[in-house]
Amino acid sequence: MGDIVNKLWGFCHTLRHDGIDYGDYIEQLTYLLFLKMSDEKSMKLPKNCDWNSLKEKSGTGLTDHYSDMLRKLREQPGILGDIFAQATHHFTQPVNLKKIINMIDEENWSALDVDVK
Repeated sequence: MGDIVNKLWGFCHTLRHDGIDYGDYIEQLTYLLFLKMSDEKSMKLPKNCDWNSLKEKSGTGLTDHYSDMLRKLREQPGILGDIFAQATHHFTQPVNLKKIINMIDEENWSALDVDVK
């Protein structure tokens, strides 16, 4: 459990360097972790709203794509739309979003022996 806490604090360090407020850390990480875990569990998401489509992008193309993804997910009916109802990202530097994506991608979050309810 300690390793995962340290990993999450490492993510927060990157968020802080991007100018994201402390109070927004959980929100910003939750969206990305949801997308990663959806990929791990082979959940069906709308076209171009999956984890792999994020991993493929870089630069401003990445932040633009992520904004589009969040908008599409917000517009989905049911629980998916509810989860992303107010979703926006606060990344100002694409390199920091890419760094967070790469760090999240290193872990198989669904296989962790922790309660994620």
